[in-house]
Amino acid sequence: MTVEWARGGPDLLVALDRGAGPLGIQIQDQLRAAIRDRRLGAGERLPSTRRLAELLGVSRGTVVDVYEQLLAEGYVESVVGSGTRVAATPAGLPVPHAPGVVAASPVSSPSLPAEVDFEYGIPELGSVPLTDWSRAVSEATRSLPTAELADEDPAGSRHLREVVTAYHRRVRSGCAAAQDAVVVSGFRQGLALALATLAQHGIQRIALEDPGPRDHDVIARRAGLDAVPVPVDDHGLDVGRLRETGARAVLLTPAHQCPTGVALGPSRRRDLVAWADEVDGVILEDDYDAEFRYDRQPVGSLQGLAPARVIALGSVSKTLAPAIRLGWVLAPPRYAAGIVEEKRLSCRGAPGLDQEALALLMESGRFDRHLRRVREIYRARRDVLAAEAEAAFGPGRLHGLAAGCHALLRLADGASERAVVATAATMGVRVNGLGRYRFAAADAEAEPDPLPPALVLGFGNVSEHQISRGIRVLATAVRRQTRTLGDDNATPPP
Repeated sequence: MTVEWARGGPDLLVALDRGAGPLGIQIQDQLRAAIRDRRLGAGERLPSTRRLAELLGVSRGTVVDVYEQLLAEGYVESVVGSGTRVAATPAGLPVPHAPGVVAASPVSSPSLPAEVDFEYGIPELGSVPLTDWSRAVSEATRSLPTAELADEDPAGSRHLREVVTAYHRRVRSGCAAAQDAVVVSGFRQGLALALATLAQHGIQRIALEDPGPRDHDVIARRAGLDAVPVPVDDHGLDVGRLRETGARAVLLTPAHQCPTGVALGPSRRRDLVAWADEVDGVILEDDYDAEFRYDRQPVGSLQGLAPARVIALGSVSKTLAPAIRLGWVLAPPRYAAGIVEEKRLSCRGAPGLDQEALALLMESGRFDRHLRRVREIYRARRDVLAAEAEAAFGPGRLHGLAAGCHALLRLADGASERAVVATAATMGVRVNGLGRYRFAAADAEAEPDPLPPALVLGFGNVSEHQISRGIRVLATAVRRQTRTLGDDNATPPP
């Protein structure tokens, strides 16, 4: 007899064979196995003795005896008012792993939590307008028509698409309308849908920035496209090298290149559009942090320059928080329908209440107010970062400061990114080297073009005090690494 626990505890299959010996022993063995295999995790509540006895068709006394035996062996614990729960798993139990996968050996000493985390791409989480968001969700719950609680239009909420495209026209100089927009659950879903659509249109190769955002090459290959690198210089993507790749699509971050921080220059923008016309290609624009700029005029979206050739992708992961998993794709008509169809076949869409809440938040003006507030926070942090880096490393080492929430710290020639990153980690500072953003070539023998060693410093979610401490630690890490190498040619920071 096989019974599935339905209420009063986690789902678990218990199989009893009435002719295979004492039922209590069978129940004990299966519960032990479930705990050992982690199908029942520490702290999970087991059904009451009465409920389990009913489900299994045995006497309650049998189940009481089972629980008492497991309690004596340390597998479960009984808490007054909380029932019987799985105890913390004894240290001697093996850690399960998938067949064919060797379990990792335990780490001798766990890594210390980072006191300063320069991770790229994390916004100021302490300033997320949760009160405004809560009000917007409440208003959406009150005002959303009952009919819109059903499955959404595959393209997403019409209201949000109208608001987002109006915002894009107003703030990013775009020219998309609601019918060009598709609401998605964040940038990566939008990218996956767009790449699948390009493959349907016969595009087989896509060019990516090198260095560029992590995992874009992996996502492209999962969509069935051949991904090729194109180098980035002080003016952005090298369009001349793009022409040599034979690609008909390119994905780039033109407003504030990730991770170098440069903006795609005016002539490069024109050359890029000309290239797309020549090859009947498409430009995918990752518009991830263009709202944050400090010492220069905002750079308009490529979508407004060439709407027939550009698919623009955006989200609120950087402007609000990654937890509000909403984004959008603005696509030319030739691709928009395919993206909608890809979305329809792959998911039921983003939560409708959240879409309505975001539309209301943006319409109310509170979204713009939030951006103005955090822009000043980022400006102050950027200024501290610049001053501390100049004091510790000398002038001209920090790049990409005019916009965004990250900068590039150039190290002296001969410095080892990996050694500096590892040393800083032992001192409580987490940071990534530029090498982590290099293109992962499918050809294992292909060597990327050499780039000067550098560190990528995200300052979106670190305080000014943490920035000061983090830069001092990085300077110490560089000095230690230089002394270890004994490199007289490498100039250590003062």
